[in-house]
Amino acid sequence: MKKIAWITDTAAQLDDAFIQKHDVYVLPLSVVFSDGTYRESIDLTQKEFYDKLREAKASPKTSQPAIGEMLALYEKLEAEGYDSAIALHLSSGLSGTFESAQSAAKMTDFKVYPVDSKIGSFPMVKMIEAGNELLENGKEVEEVVEALKGMTAKAHLSFIPSSLNQLHKSGRVSGTQNFLSNILNIKLVITFVDGITVMKEKVRSNKRAKNNVTEALRADMAAGTVTEVAAIHCNNAVDAETWKNELLQEFPDLKVEVVQLSVCVGVHAGEGTTGLSWLAK
Repeated sequence: MKKIAWITDTAAQLDDAFIQKHDVYVLPLSVVFSDGTYRESIDLTQKEFYDKLREAKASPKTSQPAIGEMLALYEKLEAEGYDSAIALHLSSGLSGTFESAQSAAKMTDFKVYPVDSKIGSFPMVKMIEAGNELLENGKEVEEVVEALKGMTAKAHLSFIPSSLNQLHKSGRVSGTQNFLSNILNIKLVITFVDGITVMKEKVRSNKRAKNNVTEALRADMAAGTVTEVAAIHCNNAVDAETWKNELLQEFPDLKVEVVQLSVCVGVHAGEGTTGLSWLAK
């Protein structure tokens, strides 16, 4: 059996146990504040990020891993005896990480298969799990890569920013839109469509926004294609736990996890954001 490595980035938010179990190497995304650049999960914890975000006068930016960092990892994997690597990265609609991986792969003799997840967070975790299972069952790397590409169309992630303040700071909405949303309690439902985030709905009240997201889950549940869901959040575990419990009341057999989103999502969506994510079968 060939020795295959998995590569991803911190958008997947993998824990140490998962990294060890599935032989995953994680490249950090970065956040650029006025006082410097911080690598996610290395230079900056989630708590430290949100503390800095609240105090920041200017909205921070996000940054992808450097090609040199990717090349160094590829060379390291080759030296350690890996035959090849599958590099599953954050959607190319949000970051240049996938394109950088493609460029880096052409600069080395080590065989790397970059895959655009067309999403972030929980579905990336499930893709790595499924891909690893295919490898263990004797599938060739090329077959696994094609299977992963097929999974991207079945991945879902929708979120509801707590307010539009951070979207305004990062230039995504105007000051007028932000003001009116706060006055009228308008909530946005943002979802992934073919790798990019789009505003799906604009509704009054958080309850209506949550129901809009849950309706998409209900449709896939009715088709019998979902067994696991993540209640995702940006430093808002309390509301994510509440949503988890609401889902379990409606779907007692559903496995629901509470998952923290990458701080790079927090840069744009803002603290307090909640949502749901899953990968349909």
